[in-house]
Amino acid sequence: MTDRPCIAVTMGDAAGIGPEIIVKALADPAATERCIPVVLGDASVLGRAMEITGVHLPLRPLARPADAQGEPGRIELIDHHRLDGTTHRWGEVSAANGAAAVHYTQEAGRLALAGEVEAIVSAPLNKQAMHAAGHRYEGHTEILGELTGTRPAMLLLLGSLRVMLVTNHMALRAVCDYLRVDRVLACLRLADAALRDLGVARPRLAVAGLNPHAGEAGAFGREEEQAIVPAIAAARAQGIDAVGPLPGDTIFLKARDGAYDLTLALYHDQGLMAVKLLGFGVMVTLLVGLPLIRTSVGHGTAFDIAGTNRADHRNLLEAMRVASEVAVRRRGAPAGIAADLGRAP
Repeated sequence: MTDRPCIAVTMGDAAGIGPEIIVKALADPAATERCIPVVLGDASVLGRAMEITGVHLPLRPLARPADAQGEPGRIELIDHHRLDGTTHRWGEVSAANGAAAVHYTQEAGRLALAGEVEAIVSAPLNKQAMHAAGHRYEGHTEILGELTGTRPAMLLLLGSLRVMLVTNHMALRAVCDYLRVDRVLACLRLADAALRDLGVARPRLAVAGLNPHAGEAGAFGREEEQAIVPAIAAARAQGIDAVGPLPGDTIFLKARDGAYDLTLALYHDQGLMAVKLLGFGVMVTLLVGLPLIRTSVGHGTAFDIAGTNRADHRNLLEAMRVASEVAVRRRGAPAGIAADLGRAP
């Protein structure tokens, strides 16, 4: 094992900006300062990305991650030969691209579980393309959750602002029925463990309310009284520093100013609106509750600008930095409380 962790960088959907930001990122000397990146994708598509960016790097094919050297200014690649570069089109939904993107993610997960890479960094997927290929996944969370038999949670990182989601890709109508004491408590335990994994010795957690004014003592809904308040009480009884529920319209202001180490949001847009307003294109996503490390960029495939050389690669570099730091911190640590807490029953 070298000082720099070996990290699998998955190409994502070939019609999106993933190939472009990978090429640009690996041309930046910062890419190999902290890690040894190994791309899982297709050489033919990366070649097209180099054509449109004007960034021309030598491609070094690998049979396995252990063969990677991590030298700057080159792309070390496990070429899966899933796509034909001559028929590749930017910005178009394609079943072939969707199937390939799922394949890269699954292979990266297997490599991580086998200890051949220490972390995964994901370029974005396209849900329509995956569905066209017959996969019903909503994103990386579901793919890696199925592979590992876990129910991972999404942790959004924007500097010192950290937000975890109780529910992710779920209809708002279904969120109310989903919330139960045991599920909110499980997320609080997972959040506490994940922050300790990230080096926060005494995590301070805050829980957002679901309803306006956090329910106003039952005046605007009873989810807080029935599920959230008892979960917080149970978490505090287990030694977890958690407060709430706090109104969703002010909790993120306090979190931004450092009052809490992590805010638990109850549904997708509640958490995503806050972090994307403050740092769209800068935020990094870390999946927790997995027996592996995985980060991703905080944006999508951006089909509208794919192939135009307008995509910014710096968010990918930040995702690589976070993955590298977590990987180094976990070396020699136990199997991981956070991974055990995410294990599906």
